[in-house]
Amino acid sequence: MFEFKDFTLLNKTVIPGETKIIELQIATLHTMTELKIPVIVSRSIHPGPTVLFSAGLHGDELIGVEIVRQLITKKINEPNIGTIICIPLINVFGFVNQSREFPDGRDLNRVFPGSANGSLASRFAYRLIKDILPLVDYVIDFHAGGKARFNAPQIRIEFENEALEKMAKAFDPPFVLYSKNIEGSFRNACDELGIQYILFEGGKSLDINAEVVQEGIEGSMRFLSSLNMLNKKFEVPLSNHNTIFIESSSWIRAQYSGLFRSDVRYGDYVIEGQILGKITDPYGAVEEKVIAPNSGYIINENQGPIVFQGDAIYHISTQLISKNE
Repeated sequence: MFEFKDFTLLNKTVIPGETKIIELQIATLHTMTELKIPVIVSRSIHPGPTVLFSAGLHGDELIGVEIVRQLITKKINEPNIGTIICIPLINVFGFVNQSREFPDGRDLNRVFPGSANGSLASRFAYRLIKDILPLVDYVIDFHAGGKARFNAPQIRIEFENEALEKMAKAFDPPFVLYSKNIEGSFRNACDELGIQYILFEGGKSLDINAEVVQEGIEGSMRFLSSLNMLNKKFEVPLSNHNTIFIESSSWIRAQYSGLFRSDVRYGDYVIEGQILGKITDPYGAVEEKVIAPNSGYIINENQGPIVFQGDAIYHISTQLISKNE
């Protein structure tokens, strides 16, 4: 049972029934301008768990920013019980520069748990760990694919972790992909702190796709409903798909450089030997087929018009797990 406790974040108290924007200062620019990140905290009048929705660890991954923004503007972040914390945009530097990294060239999602005296990215990771995470029970962190590489909407979790699998099932995405934690990642830091964390991937960087955004919003609502946290003014969105659980997957890489045309779409099921696309030269002399090495689901599609030899062009499932129970 959850009991009401004082909820104080960055020396600011949020009382039951209140929504408050609290600013987390992360740096002072060379112009002497203070750079602050808004943290939106909304508490119910009823006690319950605390959920963090976060996005923008990589500043060029805009889809997650849009998902969390809509959770706020539609007031989905006002919980029936407990507390919801929203951080729509963590890496403001990358967002401004349309870049993945911090100004120090580091990937914020590889420096956790950070250091109070380290690089700029490391210091900010440290602030998230020390100031935000001690208050949190669950994290849903939103990400997107790299440049031109479009991820089918999916949740990523560790294998054989029943608590995270329960979270993923409640979210009910098109795909659940089992993958190991990466050292230095936000995901790994949450795991080491005993915080239940799932990672949503969908779309590609520097792009906002309405279909993926809707999957993120509706999945978040289903997850909140599973905790009795979804505000009663909302209906629980019904899913129109059966989640596919993927135990293993592999990348299909371009064997040639040239113009690339894909004949399949992310999320498609393809058959071994099927033609997935073609790589051609600009002059009409060469046309090379890209063949599926096995049957499986396309969970990432390179949407770039030009590829180089060795580029990842498709991510395909190689082994599925039955989750019909």
